[in-house]
Amino acid sequence: MTEQFQRTEMLIGTEALEKLRGSRVAIFGIGGVGGHVCEALTRSGIGAFDLVDSDKVELTNLNRQLAALHSTLGEYKTDVMKSRMEDINPDVSIRVHRKFFLPENAEEFPFEEYDYIVDAIDTVAAKISLVVKAEELDIPVISAMGAGNKMDPAGFSVADIYETKYCPLAKVMRQELKKRGIKRLKVVYSEEQPLKTGSHTPGSMAYVPPVVGLIMAGEVVKDIIRKS
Repeated sequence: MTEQFQRTEMLIGTEALEKLRGSRVAIFGIGGVGGHVCEALTRSGIGAFDLVDSDKVELTNLNRQLAALHSTLGEYKTDVMKSRMEDINPDVSIRVHRKFFLPENAEEFPFEEYDYIVDAIDTVAAKISLVVKAEELDIPVISAMGAGNKMDPAGFSVADIYETKYCPLAKVMRQELKKRGIKRLKVVYSEEQPLKTGSHTPGSMAYVPPVVGLIMAGEVVKDIIRKS
């Protein structure tokens, strides 16, 4: 391993670092949460990625998303993050999918190649379908619950979906996953009550989605290292 990961190797050891280098992580949703997952996992030494998102960078993304700069407006978020990740680690392997994951296009993704799945998707139907697919193929998955309309970055924690409370999105996910026989799901969620903004579009702060993404990245790294 190169000197670039020397500080990481000091903490986790050579064998663990090789596990990270040999893993492919699929990140579904490259927004405020998913972009920071991409960044942290690349800097942690993950060797291969699939980035899934069909959105382009917009002005409204500038307050919280790594891909969003005035110089990247109008570009695909997947392309911007791919370039950034390759600049962090030139040896990284990245495949981009300029499309949203939907229940009807699940077969278009090479799930059999994924060592871990990160769900940073906004829509409930897609989140549920992604979790069900991961369960079918026995792929580890971590899912982000609601980060919009929240102000307290210290309120987020890791839990099983069935242990969550107060989070509206987690409640819907619990109900739907239970119907489908899914008995567990690792999530990052907050018990902070969402603020009412009077808009269907959630408000956001610069420091909240990144915290969710960094927590998720930490769980991915720890789980991959622990896997025998």
